[in-house]
Amino acid sequence: MTAHLTRRRFTGCALALASWTAATRSARAAAAPPAARPGAFRFALNAATIRGQKLPLPDQLRAAAAAGFEGYEPWTSDLLAFRDGGGSLKDLGRECAGRGLRIVSAIGFAKWIVDDDAERAKGVEQLKREMEALAELGGTHIAAPPSGATKADVKLDLDRVAERYRAILTIGRGIGVLPQIETWGASANLSRVSEAAYVAAQAGDPDACVLADAYHMYKGGSVPASLRLFSPRALHCFHLNDYPAQPPRETIKDSDRVWPGDGVAPLGEILGALAAGGGTVWLSLELFNAAYWRLPADEACRTGLAKMKAVVAAAG
Repeated sequence: MTAHLTRRRFTGCALALASWTAATRSARAAAAPPAARPGAFRFALNAATIRGQKLPLPDQLRAAAAAGFEGYEPWTSDLLAFRDGGGSLKDLGRECAGRGLRIVSAIGFAKWIVDDDAERAKGVEQLKREMEALAELGGTHIAAPPSGATKADVKLDLDRVAERYRAILTIGRGIGVLPQIETWGASANLSRVSEAAYVAAQAGDPDACVLADAYHMYKGGSVPASLRLFSPRALHCFHLNDYPAQPPRETIKDSDRVWPGDGVAPLGEILGALAAGGGTVWLSLELFNAAYWRLPADEACRTGLAKMKAVVAAAG
């Protein structure tokens, strides 16, 4: 009888322990950040990363392609300078296609967002010229940051911003280039992913999309989980970078960014949130680090791509 009760108690304890273990594993799995799904990302280079090397636009593109990048994100000032100097953006675009390099986005600073009507009209006209040049190169998306509205004494009505964004989307669609609402963490406007999401939703346009950035998310106080709100159609490109623990968030600057994986950013959580939307997101390496600008461009490109691939592999 005693042996029978002992076996019964042992069996009950074992079942209880197994149940507790399964529940604990489930809870841990639910709390853990989602893994980066295989095939969720493609790799691009933002021109800022090698901007200090002062390469002509064709050499920027060739360095990126030679290092193994699949995409490139030029600055619009370089596009216009190349074209104004007599270069053919269409021919350069064909060269990129031949090298397997896509123009995934572009960075410009047109003041499309500001309240001043005359200044905004000039900004929209500038953005239109930049989108036309980008279309010649084969690009499909362009950044639309809060240029001209970054100071604390200028606070914009986000509903009006949404109207202005819808207007430039309409212009861009006619050209074949979609503006992306870009967040700037230090800006008084559009500093957070949640603000960009509001503008994109309120615009009421099926092509509305957001351009986010690991550093700017930290600087502006955005949380990684906010990225789970976007499908790849609504978040086509993400600026991948990292940042150190010091200086603190209040004083850290763009130039303090470091290679992905060399800082303290929660990149695994960020990549998992991006991957959760399905499809494929372009990760574009954007850094402004003067130490990296002193490297030969080909070395900086190879190092950057290897760092990106390493953090994506770790997140998987």
